[in-house]
Amino acid sequence: MGFQCQLTMDFSFDPDILQSVAGGRSALEMRRLHILNLEAANSFLLSYGFDITQDSDIRKLWHHHRRALVLMTEKIGFKESEIPAEVRDPKVLEDVRLLLLYASRDFSDPLQKWACAILRCMHVFVHAESDLFGFFSEEIQKQILSPFEKTISHAGQGIALKGQVRTDDVIELSDFKIKPFKTSSSTVIKLLARHDALAMRIYDKIGVRFVTKSLFDSFKVIRFLVRENLISFPHIMPDQSSNNLYPVELFLKICEELDHNNLKIDLKNDLETENYFKSKLVQSGAEQLFRKLNHQSAIDFKFIKFISRKLIRIQPQGAKEEFSFFYPFEVQVMDQKSFDQAMSGPTEHDAYKERQRIAARNRLFPVDEANQERPS
Repeated sequence: MGFQCQLTMDFSFDPDILQSVAGGRSALEMRRLHILNLEAANSFLLSYGFDITQDSDIRKLWHHHRRALVLMTEKIGFKESEIPAEVRDPKVLEDVRLLLLYASRDFSDPLQKWACAILRCMHVFVHAESDLFGFFSEEIQKQILSPFEKTISHAGQGIALKGQVRTDDVIELSDFKIKPFKTSSSTVIKLLARHDALAMRIYDKIGVRFVTKSLFDSFKVIRFLVRENLISFPHIMPDQSSNNLYPVELFLKICEELDHNNLKIDLKNDLETENYFKSKLVQSGAEQLFRKLNHQSAIDFKFIKFISRKLIRIQPQGAKEEFSFFYPFEVQVMDQKSFDQAMSGPTEHDAYKERQRIAARNRLFPVDEANQERPS
């Protein structure tokens, strides 16, 4: 008599985890966890990167818990009183691992959504504060920004770019700014606000902005940066570039025409040059402008922006050899008119930050399939 074997198939999958691993959905979009005891919490944390048997790792987890609560109450706008003490107060929570268990409870439990929100913040803080900038910020800023600062010349009330390689290359500027480096809190809000953002893709922690006197000068600045070796064009990240100021192909075509017809077209001053380029843009009806999508940024903010990378060389104290790594930085170039329009009042930047805050707040409490309401 033969034996018959029946193969049993397990068709049970966690939809949230599978979507996160193979469906292209961020873990921040998960509605709940499925960690039901402290042993499972230990294993989860060990895989995540924290060893609960190490006091230093426990302190780090509480540090990120504290940072998350500060962000939620001071930056995103939740009242401390509306966050349950069971997940907010370390004296009541006692064990940070309990957040994982609370986040695994049924949706009807109020602690579940708040535990998830805090864990989302903690997760983003962990990534935002664990990059190379967190360890070598001073040296990174020095190696990236010092070359730019050396080319800036202040004469009286004016400011100009003055070449070091080509000393006759001088471009008057309306303004030059080193962007304040993005703090952890602002980085976390940005990461929460934008669904496509990852900590390793935050490229504008360091940046510079050039405000030129004319549109033509904006392109001269780019030429200057390359000639003076302030940027290395092979290190530009093309998918991060934006240009809704003026089409490059049209600009080059006009420059070529002017170069070959300088006897026929007499542009006596900067204003005539500016008007000539603008008239050509109107005539062409060019649609070659492009801008990297950012739902929080005002669409009428016109500029050229690109991300370059600098090879940073570090020799830690006591180390025999240096090591190196590429670090990104942002360059913005815009003319005075575009700058004035973008910054016509203090409310524009405030409005941008408010849009980010609202988006981040909503991300902490995503509406699930059961139509859970977000906290008001």
